[in-house]
Amino acid sequence: MKEPRYLAVSLLDKTFRSGSYSNIQLASGLDKSEMSDRDKRLCSVIYYGVIERKITLDYIIAQLITRPIEKLDLTVLNILRCGIYQILYMDNIPDNAAVNESVTLAKKFKKASASGMVNAVLRNFIRRDKQYAVPMDILISSSVEYSAPVWMIDSFIADYGMEKMTNLLSDALKKPPVTVRFNTLKASESEIIAQLGEIKAEKSSLLENCYELDGGDITATDAFKNGLVHVQDKASQLCCLALNPTENDKVLDLCSAPGGKAFTMAQMMGGKGEIYAFDLHEKRVKLIAGGAERLGLTNIKAMTGDASVYNEKLPKFTKILCDVPCSGLGVIRRKPEIKYKNPSDFEGLPEIQYKIAENALNYLEVGGEMVYSTCTLRKAENEKVIEKLLKNHPEIEGVSFLENLGEPFGSYYASIFPEHFGSDGFFISKFRKVR
Repeated sequence: MKEPRYLAVSLLDKTFRSGSYSNIQLASGLDKSEMSDRDKRLCSVIYYGVIERKITLDYIIAQLITRPIEKLDLTVLNILRCGIYQILYMDNIPDNAAVNESVTLAKKFKKASASGMVNAVLRNFIRRDKQYAVPMDILISSSVEYSAPVWMIDSFIADYGMEKMTNLLSDALKKPPVTVRFNTLKASESEIIAQLGEIKAEKSSLLENCYELDGGDITATDAFKNGLVHVQDKASQLCCLALNPTENDKVLDLCSAPGGKAFTMAQMMGGKGEIYAFDLHEKRVKLIAGGAERLGLTNIKAMTGDASVYNEKLPKFTKILCDVPCSGLGVIRRKPEIKYKNPSDFEGLPEIQYKIAENALNYLEVGGEMVYSTCTLRKAENEKVIEKLLKNHPEIEGVSFLENLGEPFGSYYASIFPEHFGSDGFFISKFRKVR
């Protein structure tokens, strides 16, 4: 059986080598570990903590070693990252324990020659009273403080200003809430709460059937197994509410997988009407179909399809959800590894997003409504895409939505920051086909 710190370093090695999603990597590692729940929690905290704070940790480590940090063996570097993280951010772990466990890890990973250096670096940091020099440059100091790359800091400041950047990236270092939607088509509120077991659920004052949980493994509860809940952040539920489908609508969800928004819309429609839920990949379509089956939602048709290519076999729709692929910079508190992607990875996204949105208009009935949304807050992927869409397509007009909820709503588009509702960062815009 693997120890929690050993597993954390092993998973960090894999994550930083492959660039894979942290939640998938961690879930797979923990499932195979046979560790106690307590050890799984420790492993998770260290693993996610290092990914969230990697830039800060590397900045500190660079001040404590003589060679360039990029010259360090990756496993040794991850051992140091884990050690510094425990010393600086985990008050429940004694400093000596963090040092001794890190030295032991170096030996277990057959890096015994580096154990003396690991010991010296960590003890030197403790002797410095865990202090480190802060850069004078505002971009670099912000990068170190929020553990975000300079390009991202610069991008958010350019789009929204210093205050919004600070709010978003400081929130990204906090533990994200677990929010679910109750499936009242299958059971009452009291019945669902009873099947949550020991997990406490607080009802949202913002959204119907929306609840925030106090922790625990929702997938292990009877409520989840019996199809009475699905996990979905408030921002995604607001996106569905903006489209506001009814039982009389025929809905197209162009980029649906894993299907959360389709599930919410199907429930909003009372299990009636029709939702065509598409994804490009068969494996992801199976996620939609499986989720709909678990929840007992028979008004969802899950199918494979390319959202950017017109399919003449499809009918016209009264409502369309166009939740396009994006950089994901609104959800970095859930997927912190996104921060370390190369910005060039995002350059082609606006073109893809525009192509999907433009293609979606082909399926929209006259008088029908469409929502374009992303889980990012880059204006290049949001406002600039919809401005181009409106300019090139006079047959559509912007439609104001959710005005009763106040800021940031009141126009045909809204950038949602965590400060508004405690949700993920998100962008929603709405259009109507007038001719």
